[in-house]
Amino acid sequence: MHYQEIREQMMKKYQKYAQDIIELTKMASKSDIINPRLYEKYDVKRGLRDINGNGVVCGLTEISEIQAFGKDADGNKVPIEGQLYYRGINIRDLIEGARGRRFDFEEATYLLLFGHLPTAEQLKRFCEILADFRSLPPSFVRDIIMKAPSKDMMNMLARSVLALYPYDPKPDDVSKRNVLRQSLQLIAQFPLLCVYSQKAYRYYNSDESLFIHKPQKELSCAENILYILREDCKFTPLEAEVLDLCLVLHAEHGGGNNSTFTTHVVTSSGTDTYSSVAASLGSLKGPKHGGANIKVCEMFDCIKQNVPDFDRGKLKDFVAKIVDREAFDHTGLVYGMGHAVYSLSDPRADILREFAEKLAVEKHMEEEFAMRNFVAESAVEIIAEKRRIYKGVAPNVDFYSGFVYDMLNLPRELYTPFFAVARIAGWSAHRMEEIANGGKIIRPGYQAVAPHRPYVPLEERVAEE
Repeated sequence: MHYQEIREQMMKKYQKYAQDIIELTKMASKSDIINPRLYEKYDVKRGLRDINGNGVVCGLTEISEIQAFGKDADGNKVPIEGQLYYRGINIRDLIEGARGRRFDFEEATYLLLFGHLPTAEQLKRFCEILADFRSLPPSFVRDIIMKAPSKDMMNMLARSVLALYPYDPKPDDVSKRNVLRQSLQLIAQFPLLCVYSQKAYRYYNSDESLFIHKPQKELSCAENILYILREDCKFTPLEAEVLDLCLVLHAEHGGGNNSTFTTHVVTSSGTDTYSSVAASLGSLKGPKHGGANIKVCEMFDCIKQNVPDFDRGKLKDFVAKIVDREAFDHTGLVYGMGHAVYSLSDPRADILREFAEKLAVEKHMEEEFAMRNFVAESAVEIIAEKRRIYKGVAPNVDFYSGFVYDMLNLPRELYTPFFAVARIAGWSAHRMEEIANGGKIIRPGYQAVAPHRPYVPLEERVAEE
């Protein structure tokens, strides 16, 4: 039986209990609401953030550092241009050091995992290991990916990661040596899992041709993504360079982001690598985290539909409507603007904007690039005018990454999975750091606020309104 027929049967079964679910949902909703004033009473840091939005410090890391604030001459905290460091090395220097000489994602991954820059020979050997690991178990594509393709590639990626568990000769060994081996395999396999899942889904649901290209050992991660994704396997040097840059910029971003913190939490329980990575993928899937670049693309689709001539006055007016909850999704959010940590600027966005401009020239999309810059400038002015904010607002990396992926003609359902292709490097480094330094299971406290009440025998109970 085809999986779509199975889904239809399951839906019929669910419909049988639709009214029961509605009533149960009403009861659950009443019991789930907590009085907001209690959060203030007990000084609860909601979202593990203080009143100014700063993350509560709950761990130490040497893997990366984010700087968004500095101190003035009097020692007062002041916002600064954002800086990002991988193992103490500024991300700008890391990218500039490889620019025009070699692809950088493999070098950045080595740095994150091992804490230092590789020599030429170490980098060569590291790339050889990744190339050799860049394959899937025999029949995995047929038995796992092709059997029940999902419309959501993050779902497919998580399922595929868990499905790799039984193929591993030592799946539950959490020694650093074994976890490193598993991590290197997953780093190498992620592009294949993403692209092959997308091909399977398009074959079954869009009646597209199915082609499965095998990766080439002499190509980098970025080059292989374009090679196996495109039917003709062709790409330009600039396309590969910009995609490689995106991977480097997304590879790591501190221990406190939601998916990486998930890595620490789940790893601290002593579970296996596949379960830890699947949990982090579940976090990254969320639209408030890795799915944000899709929202940026959808927002610009809406802008282009309503202001097709890119008139600056109309553009600014439409951005104001978005902020006023009168346009797009009526949330008042200009997606891609602002960041939980950065204040004056996101260094990843600044770097990516430069490369996006070059790619826009190659793709003859200079006008749209200029339009996006104008929207960003307008959003900064309008948000500052209409909203009370405690720090600066600037474009974040999602503002430009979706545009870059659009110019590369990548399928949108792969935007968030490609984020995961990069971030698996950071997750792996943090998992090993947690294993080496954690020791205790992560278990924050929750204040119970429900009143105590007596047990009522079944025959004496009455239905609650």
